[in-house]
Amino acid sequence: MPEGTKNGKAWDVMKGTNQKELLIIMPAHNEEENIVNVLTQLAAPEITEIADVLVMNDASSDKTNRIVKDKGHILVTNVFNLGYGSAIQLGYKYAIRRRYKYVIQMDADGQHDVCNIPRLYERIRTPNENGEYPDIVLGSRFLEGSSEYKVPITKKFAFCLFRFLIKLFTGKKINDPTTGLQALSWRAVLYYSRYGHFDDKYPDANMIIQMLLLGYRMEEMPAVMHNREHGVSMHSGLKPLVYLFRMIFSIAAVVFRIKVLDRKSKETIDDAFY
Repeated sequence: MPEGTKNGKAWDVMKGTNQKELLIIMPAHNEEENIVNVLTQLAAPEITEIADVLVMNDASSDKTNRIVKDKGHILVTNVFNLGYGSAIQLGYKYAIRRRYKYVIQMDADGQHDVCNIPRLYERIRTPNENGEYPDIVLGSRFLEGSSEYKVPITKKFAFCLFRFLIKLFTGKKINDPTTGLQALSWRAVLYYSRYGHFDDKYPDANMIIQMLLLGYRMEEMPAVMHNREHGVSMHSGLKPLVYLFRMIFSIAAVVFRIKVLDRKSKETIDDAFY
């Protein structure tokens, strides 16, 4: 139960009667060839029993909007393309307004297998030996127990660089620094939902460093992932080069803001929020 909640009844009053405590947020931009299969898998009883699904349609020009409506999921459509990070952050704002207890974010391109959802959901609700619950659980492609995943040489270089920077600035080893498959607690979602706390384009290693430096508890677990079958990745063409330089500067800005400007305290959760 999130901090600030006095009892289970208070939580039930604030959320809808049929609303689950878990929200799956899926940003989508022109993914009609992939999202049908993903949404079909999300219709499995083991998913519908524990989660609601929110698709953030980021101004798609294909049939993404109609496909999601036909499937009956929650849909928010951006009039203009805001970018991957902004689409997810709008989903966080929705989750906070609707008082969801947990969030799992996943991609609409079919790379994140739906089988990961129950396991991430269980992990985010499981305390460690000290009785502390994780704030963020990362679904990793590179742990023992993860599925085989082919990575181009350029991405391998980026992964090694980001792992090094995360270890350098936080002291923590993260095997998959760019995973988009994550489970988040209410506290992490609340922080991310506020202005200036989340990258509007590429929320990857920069956000991992930010949250670790701020003292949020982060864990990794093995995940099943697949390579994209249809469509074009947002990291196609020259975009990986732009992404790499932007990420390096973003990481530098995060470290400077927190370590030099001393913005280290987490947001206070006010009981009056409920």
